Amino acid sequence: MIKLVKITSVFVILASLTACTGHVENKDKSCGYDYFLHPAISISKIIGGCGPATAQPVK
Repeated sequence: MIKLVKITSVFVILASLTACTGHVENKDKSCGYDYFLHPAISISKIIGGCGPATAQPVK
């Protein structure tokens, strides 16, 4: 039973990590940043490191 819980936990963690990441580039495609859960809460986006961003399609 404990083994099943551990396997399920690992599966859930991996599924959530792979489904919630992405990459956004600025309009000129000269700068980009990666985000973990949502582009709006990325540190690079918050400090405006790349300027205005255009959303990229999910791959």
